[in-house]
Parts: sequence; C-alpha cells; structure tokens
Amino acid sequence: MRFSVFTASTPDWTPQEAAAELAAQGWDGVEWRITDQDDAPAPGFWAGNRATWPLTGLEESLAEIGAVTRGAGLAFSGIGGYARSFERTDVARLLAATATLGAGRVRVTMPLLKTGDYRDLFAGARKDLEWATAEAERLGVTVLVELHHETIASSASAALRLIDGLDPAAVGVIHDLGNLIIEGHEDHRAAFQLLGPYLQHVHVKNVAWKPVSTAADGTVTWKQDWATLREGQADVGAYLRALREHGYDGWVTLEDFSTAVPLRERTRDNLAYIKSLI
Repeated sequence: MRFSVFTASTPDWTPQEAAAELAAQGWDGVEWRITDQDDAPAPGFWAGNRATWPLTGLEESLAEIGAVTRGAGLAFSGIGGYARSFERTDVARLLAATATLGAGRVRVTMPLLKTGDYRDLFAGARKDLEWATAEAERLGVTVLVELHHETIASSASAALRLIDGLDPAAVGVIHDLGNLIIEGHEDHRAAFQLLGPYLQHVHVKNVAWKPVSTAADGTVTWKQDWATLREGQADVGAYLRALREHGYDGWVTLEDFSTAVPLRERTRDNLAYIKSLI
C-alpha cells in the first residue's frame, strides 16, 4: 500500500507548504482538492481552504501543480474533483487535466438524494457515467465514484449497481471508511468481494455518532461528527487488515477532518499510526 493525504483536510497550508510538509513527514503522495470555493475569514475544510486549486483557470495551473507535486518527491494518488456527474464540461476538463498531470484517476461526484427522485437521479447518473467512462478510456485515466452519504452511491452495492458492466479500467469506486459510518456500511470483506475490479481507491477517516439532545419522552437525537482515527467508531486496523487480506495494494488516502490535534501533528501522527497497524 501507498499512503497519501487529500488536501481538503489540510486547509491551513498552501499547496507548496502541503507538498513540502507531507514529503518531509514521509507520505508517498498527495490527492489535490480541485474546486472553486467560497472565501472565508479563516481557512476551513470547505471554504477558504488554502490547499485547493481552483477549477477556474485549471488548465493554466497544470504545470505548477505538476511541479509542486513532483518537485517535493510526491506522487499523485489521484485528483479530488467536485464536478457533478451531469456537469459534463467540467468533468471533461478534469479528465483531461488528470491525463495531462499523469495523475491516473479523478473523482466525479454523484447526485445528492435531496435533488430528485432516486430512480431519475440514478438513470441520469448512469448515462453520465457511460459518457465519462468512454472519455476516460480515450484519455487513459479512471473515473472514481466515491461511496458517500446522502448520495445515490452510499454503499458498495449501490455503487456496483450504478457502474456494473462498464470497463473497470476506466471507472472504479473509492471505498471510504468514514463515510460508511454515516451511511452505507456493509461488511467490508463482502463489499471488497462484491466490487471486485471496481475497487480502485480507498479513503480513510473516522466518525463518531454522539447524542445531542433528549426529548421530554426520553427520545435521544444523535448526530455524527468527525473523530480522530483512534477515537472514531470505525476499527481502522481491522479495515486495513481486511484490505490486505483481500489483496488490495493500492493507494490509501487519509482525509482527517477532526480538529482536536493541530494539523502538522495530526498528519504526522496519522501516518505513523496507520503504518503501525499494518
């Protein structure tokens, strides 16, 4: 396995700082966040993230992205895109950028459940993925569908149904440990077996459900929150062992959105911890 960091989780650092810090800590690669984002008074994961490359003007930034990454001695584990499956112009741009960078694979996001009838969203996304897979195959890259809560592909079973029959050399699945604590969990070994050649990439973070209120009748309301790798509900060690037993030897990308530990210490400790587990 090789280990990388998705820069959505490193908002305090510029791309140059992120590449230098991660390389110095011993990470193998980086997964750059690419999206147009809102400004924020202070850097945050989703707005004002300094380690994000804008989608606007992306083509003019490719040489710099490559130089920053390879200049630090890092490999691309992939591209963390945010273009939605039906935004074909932006998907095509991300696929072309991935090919130019030699980054191999790029995430394309799936429709949110709240945006329509599941059956219509699924049918539309399938058509979009058929088109994107053909384009990816032409360019020699891979489209990634992430298992993500509140989308039409929260579980391995749902993702397989969405891409089944498409060329696994051009489309695959990101199995995301933390997201599955929120929604979509299936036995990991069974999920890996089910996905087969579509298991192309792995994201690791952790989540914990916590009680937030209790009604007069005693009904407890729960809410998920990001947690450190050690403190969340997912057993990270068991997950990594299951991956190895399945024969997975690809990228494992960390995206720790907990904030109890400062960023530099958090990324350094996460690498030491996951290496100790395997």
